[in-house]
Amino acid sequence: MIKNFKTLCYLLIVFSQYNLAGQNVTGTIRDTDYKPVIDAHIINLQNKSHVHTDENGWFELVGVSVGDSLKISYVGFQSQNIILNYTDQTLDIILKSKPISLNAVVIQPRLDALNVLTKLDLQSNPVTSSQEVLMQVPGLFIGQHAGGGKAEQIFLRGFDIDHGTDIAITVDGLPVNMVSHAHGQGYADLHFLIPETIDNIDFGKGPYYSSLGNLNTAGYINFNTKDALDNNALKLEYGQFGTQRLLGMIDFSGSEDSKVSSYVATEFLSTDGPFESSQNFSRINIMGKVKGRISSRENVGLTLSHFTSDWDASGQIPQRAVDSGLISRFGAIDDTEGGVTSRSNILFDHQKFFSNNSYITNKLFYSRYAFELYSNFTFFLEDPVNGDQIRQKESRDIFGIQSAYTYGFDLGSWDGKIEGGIQLRSDRVADNELSRTLNRRTTLENIQLGDVIETNIGSYIDGQFNYENWTFNTGLRIDHFDFQYENALSVAYSKEVVTKSIISPKLNVLYNYSNDLQVYAKAGKGFHSNDTRVVVAEDGPEILPAAYGADLGFIWKPLPNMLINTAYWYLYSEQEFVYVGDAGIVEPSGQAVRHGVDLSIRYQPWSWLFWNLNANITDPRSSEEESGNDFIPLAPRATLLSGLQINSGSGFYGGVNVRHIGDRPANEDNTIVAVGYTIYSMNVGYETRKFDFGIQIDNLFNSEWNETQFATESRLANELLSTEEIHFTPGTPFFLKGSIEYKF
Repeated sequence: MIKNFKTLCYLLIVFSQYNLAGQNVTGTIRDTDYKPVIDAHIINLQNKSHVHTDENGWFELVGVSVGDSLKISYVGFQSQNIILNYTDQTLDIILKSKPISLNAVVIQPRLDALNVLTKLDLQSNPVTSSQEVLMQVPGLFIGQHAGGGKAEQIFLRGFDIDHGTDIAITVDGLPVNMVSHAHGQGYADLHFLIPETIDNIDFGKGPYYSSLGNLNTAGYINFNTKDALDNNALKLEYGQFGTQRLLGMIDFSGSEDSKVSSYVATEFLSTDGPFESSQNFSRINIMGKVKGRISSRENVGLTLSHFTSDWDASGQIPQRAVDSGLISRFGAIDDTEGGVTSRSNILFDHQKFFSNNSYITNKLFYSRYAFELYSNFTFFLEDPVNGDQIRQKESRDIFGIQSAYTYGFDLGSWDGKIEGGIQLRSDRVADNELSRTLNRRTTLENIQLGDVIETNIGSYIDGQFNYENWTFNTGLRIDHFDFQYENALSVAYSKEVVTKSIISPKLNVLYNYSNDLQVYAKAGKGFHSNDTRVVVAEDGPEILPAAYGADLGFIWKPLPNMLINTAYWYLYSEQEFVYVGDAGIVEPSGQAVRHGVDLSIRYQPWSWLFWNLNANITDPRSSEEESGNDFIPLAPRATLLSGLQINSGSGFYGGVNVRHIGDRPANEDNTIVAVGYTIYSMNVGYETRKFDFGIQIDNLFNSEWNETQFATESRLANELLSTEEIHFTPGTPFFLKGSIEYKF
């Protein structure tokens, strides 16, 4: 009897092991804030099969056996090894954060593989200013030319994007760009984003993403904010030129397994700037975020934010005024420039998983926005008596909703996901104005004045199909626009309506040769809409000019502690008409061709030293002009950003950074040149459990440089004739700033 019992037990053990052999293991991976870790890497060390977690942190690994060892890893977290036993078929894994390590990077068969670059950069060199936020995107350059309150001028892939014409920018999915803006199409003021609340930056270059529509030609950026804070904090910064910044962040989350997380962050910033006429700049930010789990498969969130800013500016000054000694580099011809702006946002998001393979995400948003800007670019060219000051002003409400359904599938050799979505955005702009003014007080003439209603409905379907080491992504997007403009300057009631649709196909192919090498080819069509005032005046194919792009590149880890990405790219832009907000006129820009090479390198020779490099070479040309007159004004041709960051692990940290932009044409025949510059900056600090002390220096060698430059025809008060030449905003001289942060 005992012998039979032993035999039965033995058979049960053998059967159990046999039954588990070749079976599946599922699980969820989260961080210590109970937030899903997306794209974590799970590998079976026995048979080398691997998978990645989805948007809910869930994974399923097939072909496992009792005794197999699984390794779970993701950048910025401590790796874990788990040995499977009888009870481990459903795993619940918590990953703890750790200092950054390139060794933990695994090149994944995903379209967003490049986003590991910004994840690395944010952890090695956290941003503390709105200017640094955008420059975390590899290859992107910025310039400020209106006292700090105006949106930055953006350069990317041979584009002078102005303030956002060819790049789609969002925060947690909330649109930042303003279509049919009083100052220019796509105007993207990101100053309502508090840098310390950023968790990750999702970016992509080119028009290859089905879920993105208007303005996604040169690329896109989505800033993801934190769901919970690591700690409460009070931070004070003080620097030259009367610069002060006060930051406060309070976390109201409960325990690690709490179903609700919430926090509030506030920021106050003021500065006089290095100019002879004080900038009198001030900005106030407040943001609150609540994230809740209705169940293990359903999440909701609410984000509220408000910012207001006002400033004075010295404007862009002519080179001849400085050369003649009329003014200094930090002087002004008209120091009554400046403005005031504000924005309030409400964002509600919802995510529900119907199963481990299907889920829906919904976002509902509303923004209330106001803008008023005074500028003078030509001084006394148009009006020799009163001067050429202009006012651009608007009040705007934005309503929108986004909904997407994703279904994952596994058909043996093939797996992947299919996503379909619909998006609605409506901008209602009251009193979109361009006027001639005197000293900000007297309105001399209304050039443009009217109400804009612009509505965009978009839908898309996108499929990602994985076969062994291959990933195929194809998508199709359809956008429909309704443009309405009511001209308040018309004697009779005048309301013009134009509608237009566009179809944008996408195709991307990726091949993962190994966990250390991915080769990819991307192709797609994108577009940007033109200003509604242009559309109703020029009803034709230029309403939604298309852009056709292609990328061929690779991302490679030649060493465990080195990551390289490089790509050759091409982008063709159709002819379009651009509304020039500063002058109130319509100008054709013509067709253009851009192509170039991007190179990004990340290297960590030791655990405490991190090096990054982003270099870009571009050849931007107009395809309609004769050779020699086919230059695209202000289009960057060569840019470089690089830095060394030190984190000792014992509290000491620091770094040195350099940014360079080469000479570029300022007009079509390159007879006027915008001179390039190279600027160095550094930071050093010491961090304890409770305190963080830091020092930052911008323009370390006190170089004389021009932050923004334009070829402009102007006339000064004492001149009989006008002159076209470089007008510039001087770059900041040596700038020292200290900070102290208390964490509790």
